[in-house]
Order: sequence, then C-alpha cells, then structure tokens
Amino acid sequence: MTSKREEARERGALLDEKDMVDGAVAADAAPADPAPDEESEVPTDAATTARRLWEAAAGQRWRVVVAAASAVAYVCFSLAAPAYSAGLVDLLWANIQEAFAAGTGFVVTLDNGGTQILTFLGIWTAAWVFYTVQSLVMASFAERLNLGLRRQISAKVGRLPLSYYDAHQPGDTISRATNDLDKVSEVLQRGLLQLLISVVTLVGATIMMARYNLALTGVFLVFAVASFVLTKVVSARTLVYASERQASLGRLTGKVEEAYSGRAVIKSFGRDDASAAEIAEAAEAFARTSERMDFVTNAISPAIRFLTRLAQVGIGLLAGGMLVAGQLTVGVFQAFFQYVTQATEPLTQLSLTVNQLQGALAAAERVFRLLDEPEVEPDPAEPLRPAEPVRGQVAFEHVRFGYDPARPLMHDVSLVAEPGQKVAIVGATGAGKTTLINLLMRFYEVDGGRITLDGVDTRQMTRADLRRQFGMVLQDAWLFEGSIAQNIAYGHPGATREEVEAAARAAHVDFFVRTLPQGYDTQISNDGENISQGQRQLLTIARAMLCDPAILILDEATSSVDTRTEQAIVRAMEAIMENRTSFVIAHRLSTIVDADLILVMDHGTIIEQGTHAELLAAGGTYAELYRSQFA
Repeated sequence: MTSKREEARERGALLDEKDMVDGAVAADAAPADPAPDEESEVPTDAATTARRLWEAAAGQRWRVVVAAASAVAYVCFSLAAPAYSAGLVDLLWANIQEAFAAGTGFVVTLDNGGTQILTFLGIWTAAWVFYTVQSLVMASFAERLNLGLRRQISAKVGRLPLSYYDAHQPGDTISRATNDLDKVSEVLQRGLLQLLISVVTLVGATIMMARYNLALTGVFLVFAVASFVLTKVVSARTLVYASERQASLGRLTGKVEEAYSGRAVIKSFGRDDASAAEIAEAAEAFARTSERMDFVTNAISPAIRFLTRLAQVGIGLLAGGMLVAGQLTVGVFQAFFQYVTQATEPLTQLSLTVNQLQGALAAAERVFRLLDEPEVEPDPAEPLRPAEPVRGQVAFEHVRFGYDPARPLMHDVSLVAEPGQKVAIVGATGAGKTTLINLLMRFYEVDGGRITLDGVDTRQMTRADLRRQFGMVLQDAWLFEGSIAQNIAYGHPGATREEVEAAARAAHVDFFVRTLPQGYDTQISNDGENISQGQRQLLTIARAMLCDPAILILDEATSSVDTRTEQAIVRAMEAIMENRTSFVIAHRLSTIVDADLILVMDHGTIIEQGTHAELLAAGGTYAELYRSQFA
C-alpha cells in the first residue's frame, strides 16, 4: 500500500485525500479503477507487436541485418567444420596406417595433413569472428531500441491526462519502463539470434547427417521429435508456473510494503504478530510457487540431455556396426557425431527460446499499450495570454463537467473571483471541492461552458502559461530529497539564496531553519520525515511565495497540525494571500470567516455563495456546518 504522498507524486496529481472525488462524487463521476494489467507471457497480437518493434528500430535496422547475416555465416562455418573434418580425419588415418605399415613414425607436415589442419582451424576462427560480430551488433541494437522506447515513455507520461493516473496504479506505469523493457532488451540481445541460430543449425545439421546416412538420421529424428514434444509440454507448464510465481511475488511485495508503510497503525493496534504471520504466509506461498517453477525449469535440460544421450548410444551402436562392416569411414563416423551434438543443443533451447520471445513480445505489447493511451488535448497553435501583469480575475461561466461524460457531475456552475479576493470553498467530503480546482488548473477539461483568467479562456492558453500563474499549498506537504533551499526554490530554480531566505522569512520558517545544524543546506530525507508536519507545511508556503504567483490555491493546509502551528501557518498564509486572488479549500470554518466569497458545494454544485455573515443570516447549509463545528 503506497502512502498518499507517494501516490500524489507518482500520479503527478495535486489531490486532497479528503476531497478526491470520493463518496457520492466518486460513485457518480469518477471512473472505476480497472484491474491491473495481467502480466501475460503470451502476446495477443504477436505480428503487430513485432512490426511495431521493427518500426521503433528505425535507424538501427542495419544492425539486425548485419547480425542476422553474421549469425547465418557463423552457422555455415560451424556446419562446414564437421564435413571438412571427415576428410581430414580420413586423410590422417590413411597416412598414419601407411606410416605404421612402413615401420616409420608419423609426423604431420604441410604435405601430409598440416595444410588441412590449418584450414580446419581457419574455419572455426571464421565461425568465432562471425559469432562475435553478431553478439556485439545485437547488443547495441537492443540497448538503443530500449533507450528510444524509454524516451518515448518519458515524453508520454507528461502528455497523459490525470484520468489515466487515477485509473492506474503507479507500479503499472513504472513496470512498463523498467521490467518490460529490460525483458525486451534481454531477449532481443540473445533470444532472437539464438532462435535463428538454433533453427538453421538444427535444419542444417539434419541435412548434413542425411547426406551421410539416412538410417542413422532416422534414429536421431525419432529422439529429436520426442525431445521437442517433451520440451514443449514442460515449457507450457513453465509459463503457468511463471504467472503463479509473479502473482505470489506481487502479493508478498504488497504485504511487505503495507507493513512498512502502515507500521505505526499496525503497532498501535497490536497487530505485529498478525502482520508478520501474513507476510510469512505470503513468503511461503511465493517459495512454493518458486520451487515448482525452479524444478520444472532446471529439470528440462537433464531430461533432454538424457534423451540425446540415448540417441547417441543408439546411433553409436548402429554406426559402430556400420564402421566394422566398412559402410562408414572413421572420418564420417566422427563427423556424424559432431552433427548429432550440434543438433541436440538447439532441441533443448528451441522451445525455451520461443517462450522467451513470446514473453518479450507480451512485454513489448504492454509498452505499446501505454504509448497508445489517449493524451491530453494539445495546446493551441496560437495561444492567448492575459495582459501583463495578470490581475487574477477568475470566472466559471456555466461550466459542465463529469468524469464520465454520460453522468455529468457539474451541470451549470458559475462564479466570479475578483482580483485580490479570498474565495473559500466548503462542503462535505465528496462535494466536489477539489474537482473545482482540478478544472481550474486544467488537470481535467470542462465538458461545457468555459473558465477564464482575466477574460481569457483558459483553453486558449498553454497549460504551462496557465499553471505558471498559480501557486499551490496542499494539505499533504510534498518535499523531495535535497536541501531545504532546493525545496523552497523548487518552483523557481534560478532564485538566489537571498530570495530563498526572504521567502522563508515571509513564511515564518526562517527562524526554524536557522536552528538546524546546516541551516538552509540541511538535507531533507525520506520525504521530509526528519522535520515536523507543520515545518513541512511552512516550507511549502515559502516555496509558493518565492514563485510570486498571481493566484493561490490553499487546499486544507492546516488540517493535520496543532493549534499553535496552525496559527503560524495562518499568519504565513495571510502574508502570501495579500493582494492575490486565492482559493481556499477548508474544513475548519474558523480559517475562512474573513473570506470575501464563500462557496458551499454539494455533489459538484454550488448551492450557496456569499460572505460569512450573509450565509449565517441565510440559515442554510453553511450555517448548519458552522453550528456543527462551534455548537
């Protein structure tokens, strides 16, 4: 279970847990979370995925051509070596017998076999050279293809709408860019050419054996078919066990992460033993599935080798009889066994290599599925900008919106926030307060009506220009690893140290920072867990002040701190809101009684608006909320 802060960071969304379209809004509006992608090891459309991989390899395809040609050349030289050795052995055997018959010693010279031995060495040297070339070229191809796809994913995640992150777990997207691409790279680097080499070697070796003796080749083929069927059956079970193992690993990882993230809750309720037992049970289940998979994976090779050894024994007995009968020469005998050895290894690897390629294509398919996800609407070709300096007038004009277009949440929302006004947004959990902010920031696009900034339709602006006018301070103070100065300057990386310190003083956090051993150079670790919640909140306020935005969004910034810290944060917020339009989402109504405009929301609709005094006098929903807090 990831923490709320981690989810917000991964999803890129600035959402408040208390108002993230939950309750009635979630039931009526937000799309349901789909089931996580099944880590299938079989692609649904292998041909299309392979074609897209080929298209993604533009500029690197020559490497595949060179590697394939080198692989074929390597196989040709490997197959030529035993055939050449047959004549070489027969020549040496004849010379040795001749020397023994003459009663002289046999010495290899260039005239009686030395040249042929050097040629034989040259054949294997050429095979080694071509094997090295294809390995080096293919390694570069796989890594360059991976790099290109990772760049596409990196660009893609910035163009995905917030709805995608709401509907997918962070780990799904991360897995596409890491595990899946690593699998594609590993298999392309070795498996693709291994498949080509195995097929060509098996076919070529069988043909060469058939040229020498059909009966011996028939014996080999009987055992070859048996080996292939066994490998196919075991490989199918391996895929099943691999899926079970992956599921078990996911459950174990989830339990461990849940125990770590929720350790305080677990301890407070005395559930330490129960949590440990759940982890142990998940670990045992993972061990059992891993044991089955490891056994099947490791048992297949000895089984295949046992069959090949039986084939060699059978061929050896039959070939030995032929040798004694003069039907085979010594050179052909040994050459035939070389071909048997060359052909048996592909039998072991072929089905496993095919399964690996299927898994790689399935992984690539998931990557392309991410790259095919709908993107946010592109920015206008000729964007508009409000006049400088931005005044900060914000208007909702008959806005209509629904997370599901068939079930609109907002039907006809209109409001005007004048420059410099403090606008408070209140309502029960799930009323749609954060949804209003999401539309204002264009995290989601409106279905009807329009939102304007100083009279300019925000859809006619680029998202970067629009969001540059806003500063946000959230209930969940997000900090990253780095110094305090770097965290304050996050939205304004070019700020000087003097500007950083001025913003900290304005946010009433300078005194606290100077009490630290390294001051502004103090490193924030573990998402800011080495400082208090209130101190983190003040740092985020300083960060917003340094950006000097025209409009502020304060999302329940004091809900999780004590009263004294709340007073410090309120003072800091008052300083930052001065002469700026501000939108304040609040549950504590005491913090917004001085607001210029209070919007009361229910089920995505503004049901009341006015000042604190006006709404109390009206005796409606706001008055009930206020009395419930201060009765």
